Amino acid sequence: MADGRGRLSGSRAQRGARLSGLAAGQSARWALTRLSNLARDDDAGQDASDHRNLAIAEALVDQLGEMKGAAMKLGQVLSTIEFVGMSEADSQRIRTKLAELQAKTPPMEFRHVRKVIEEDLGGRVSDHFAEFEEEAFAAASIGQVHRARTDDGRELAVKVQYPGIAEAVEADLRNLNLFVPLIKRIAPGIDTKSLLAEVRDRISEELDYELEAQSQRTIQRALRGHPFAFVPRVETALSSRRVLVSEYVEGRTFGQARELGEEERNRFGEILFRFFFSTLTHLSVALGDPHPGNYLLMDDGRVCFLDFGLVRHVDQEHLAGERALADAVFQRDAEGVRRTMAALGYIADPDEFNAQRLLEQLLGAAEWLFEPGFRRLSPQYVRELIERGGSPRSPYFEQMRRQSLPAASLLMRRMEGLLLSVLGDLRAGADWGAISREYVAGARPSTPLGKEEAAFWESRGAGAPRPAGAGSAQVLEP
Repeated sequence: MADGRGRLSGSRAQRGARLSGLAAGQSARWALTRLSNLARDDDAGQDASDHRNLAIAEALVDQLGEMKGAAMKLGQVLSTIEFVGMSEADSQRIRTKLAELQAKTPPMEFRHVRKVIEEDLGGRVSDHFAEFEEEAFAAASIGQVHRARTDDGRELAVKVQYPGIAEAVEADLRNLNLFVPLIKRIAPGIDTKSLLAEVRDRISEELDYELEAQSQRTIQRALRGHPFAFVPRVETALSSRRVLVSEYVEGRTFGQARELGEEERNRFGEILFRFFFSTLTHLSVALGDPHPGNYLLMDDGRVCFLDFGLVRHVDQEHLAGERALADAVFQRDAEGVRRTMAALGYIADPDEFNAQRLLEQLLGAAEWLFEPGFRRLSPQYVRELIERGGSPRSPYFEQMRRQSLPAASLLMRRMEGLLLSVLGDLRAGADWGAISREYVAGARPSTPLGKEEAAFWESRGAGAPRPAGAGSAQVLEP
């Protein structure tokens, strides 16, 4: 939790006590609800359980929203999962509040920024920057960003980590297991052990800006000369574990791009889609934070991509399995879907599942990616997909409760879910099925942007994706 000056407040014991109190209180209330249900009929008991699930989710939102560090980041990850026993409206409202946690972070005062920079880089701020704007222009759960200028006139974006955030994260990570009973209540299909292990690993890495700088440099170099995607260059000499300096890029924000005409929004949306799936296909990198604040539409038509802290390098074998699974969906191969879901860890015992219903479930949850033809996305359509993919009213709800989410796929699923929401908010239109097939089965480019991208990767010696089972991953909702 932050005090009025933007510093983290609360010792490890105090943060642990807040999380312990939340977990214990909600568990006790759930036990009371179960006891009371013994005297209720089935419908009344289900209504009471649903109401308790909603209360648990709302309590999680409120508590996590007050705490920077791993607690807040856990809330952002939970924004991508499905909650049971809620109306579509309630479920969407909870996910939206969780996803907005990042935007609620208040900036810290400049004296704390100065201290971090001077401790990490040595000397004074003026020794490293000719000009430094004291007011941050962006803030997130781990740090905030300031504009600066070098002596030779280069414009820079300086991301500075919050003082005390590492200690807060360490305290939170020690207490994440307290959330297991609550998460199991509101999302029974989630493998909480794997989920929390993945959260621990990714957040621990995200705290080290040197690792983020390495990821950004890798992707920036791989995309140098790309026809429509741009990644800012890292200023390595000015960066450290708690300070990350990149070239400053001007461009229209997502909110401004959303107000453009259809043709421009379609192009912008297709670039967003291709960037995230291309980095997965060609670089084996899952970028887990396609937040609207992480792109800028540049004047030359390219899109600048920002923030490479939440990253997973996905094992080639797992990528090959994900891609084979998606190709089985495209081929309407029900047995292939069941077999590959079992191999990847989505289902434990394939004999317990009807193959055709598994195929129908995936087609319904990710229709936009597997059905051919032009489709304009919208917030309403996104809500419909969410309801099909996780609502208690879904005809596949019971079988989904018996499925799990492999840890290696967590950031891919988060990327896909957030990207869908972003494209829906943008109201972008395309033949998404044809585009996604390029990344699954090496289909020929279906758009002019696809041809430009294919030529770029061919010039790098990458070429088109290999056939399913021998290359990279593709999207699926378990």
